[in-house]
Amino acid sequence: MAKNINIKIDGITVSVPEGTTILEAARQLNIQIPTLCYHEDLCIAGNCRVCVVELKGARTLPASCAMPVSEGMDVLTNTLKVRTARKHIIELLLSEHNAQCTTCYKNGKCELQDLASEYKISNGETFIDLVPSKNYQIDSYSPSIIKDDSKCIRCQRCVRTCEELQHVSALGVAYKGDKMKISTFFENPMFEVVCTNCGQCVNRCPTGALIERNYIDQVWDAIYDENTHVVVQTAPAVRVALGEDLGIETGEIVTGKMVTALKRLGFNSVLDTDFTADLTIIEEGNELLTRLKRALVDKDPSVRLPMATSCSPGWIKFIEHTYPEYLDNLSTCKSPQQMFGALAKTYYAQKRKIDPAKIISVSIMPCTAKKFEADRPEMRSSGYKDVDFVLTTRELAVMIKQAGLDFGKLPESDFDSIMGQSTGAAVIFGATGGVMEAALRTAYEVVTGREVPFDDLNITPVRGMDGVREAAVTISGTKPEWSFLEGATLKTVVAHGLVNAKKVMDSVRDGKADYHFIEIMACPGGCLGGGGQPVPTNKEIREKRAKAIYQEDAGKPIRKSHENPEIIGIYAEFLKEPLGHKSHELLHTHYKARQRY
Repeated sequence: MAKNINIKIDGITVSVPEGTTILEAARQLNIQIPTLCYHEDLCIAGNCRVCVVELKGARTLPASCAMPVSEGMDVLTNTLKVRTARKHIIELLLSEHNAQCTTCYKNGKCELQDLASEYKISNGETFIDLVPSKNYQIDSYSPSIIKDDSKCIRCQRCVRTCEELQHVSALGVAYKGDKMKISTFFENPMFEVVCTNCGQCVNRCPTGALIERNYIDQVWDAIYDENTHVVVQTAPAVRVALGEDLGIETGEIVTGKMVTALKRLGFNSVLDTDFTADLTIIEEGNELLTRLKRALVDKDPSVRLPMATSCSPGWIKFIEHTYPEYLDNLSTCKSPQQMFGALAKTYYAQKRKIDPAKIISVSIMPCTAKKFEADRPEMRSSGYKDVDFVLTTRELAVMIKQAGLDFGKLPESDFDSIMGQSTGAAVIFGATGGVMEAALRTAYEVVTGREVPFDDLNITPVRGMDGVREAAVTISGTKPEWSFLEGATLKTVVAHGLVNAKKVMDSVRDGKADYHFIEIMACPGGCLGGGGQPVPTNKEIREKRAKAIYQEDAGKPIRKSHENPEIIGIYAEFLKEPLGHKSHELLHTHYKARQRY
């Protein structure tokens, strides 16, 4: 047990555990020290020096984020020397920063702008109108992320995020001195390097140097076009985070208000990605059971196990780059977003008697990688681009503000019918472990005719924020057609954040694991911690969002995907059967290769 250290901060005595930094100790006293390079999710860097403090008896000003406390330390956070130093540091950062704030996408959401305002940096001629003289080129080739070096303050949050959280290292530090910059491999566009488009760098960038490519104007144009029918789908993680950008407390469920807002924005039909999350469970669950039968009964050596989920496009990009030999282990199911897009221009169009050429399909996602996924060439199984535009949670918040809606006072509404009904199993897709839990709820019942043996359907071993979580379910009392699984133990593993994905995949590759089913989400916390979610994000915020996700699940009248009446209906009317011809044509990525499992 760590011993406590006694120090003074601004004359107030505080006792904190050994190893605590001055910054952390100050926050315990509600003393706010400004930061830029610091982030709770990342290692200490001490790059920006904005968080300097004064130590009695010391000659220099240390960075509080990197300085551990020591017994008897006397810290001053607001002396003239400290304030002068911070102001000069901010001025130096602004001297190389494109400070055309009014035309910046991050205007009002920029941490450097906030500090400049707080410290009243007003050298207008020197800083406000200055555009850096360096010949910066904006990298706008990616459908997901825009990189603008003229707004970079070289805090290296993005570099540490890409390396520590995602183990991708698409971004790094290049050159030295005044030529130092954050760069990709040989300064290639982000679209051409090993980038998963996850957007975690965007989520942590304190300025407008990294932003999502936004499609707000294109969506407004579609809404205003009388010749189009605009359908919108909303992912489960959006409804527990959207409120944060609109004056609502973190962790509040805003599903009903969100639906009302979307209808008032002018969307012709407001539907739910949760519907196709339920559909994913039916297809993916049957795929897993079919693979198990072919491996255990038919002894087919071509069957690839463990099977891995395919809902997270950042994870798909990661495995394509890093573990291509395991691509056949991926479920062939498309993500719920892409299943919805394909059905919107086939099943929905037929039901509503609308020419699919006139349908514009929009999705609201917590994820920047979804923008890339929608642009993939294989995502056109409807005969059109299945999803036309992807907006992040943040972009939807902007549209709601542009429309002048007082979000907190909006009444609640229900999703429209036809692809608008969902279950609790679909809602938990938004949290890490949710896909696994939803799949087990259905697969176990398909095999045994009974509910999965966990209290109130809550499969707690796959829940939580640990990076890698394992769970095993022993199957007993099977139906006759599934008797080969009697007594078998289904071994599963859940990982979130690509650094943890690497741990799982390395254990599989090295033969140290014998899993049957793997769920991987690219972002910390799963979709609720996605790169398109409101900023800031940290462990506490992700936990509050997860709590809301499970709260919504618990309150749903139906909590198992196979009991969704609209899912039952779409199979009866349109798809006919799981893994059938129509399903493979629209809902899977490898229709011709279905015999593989």
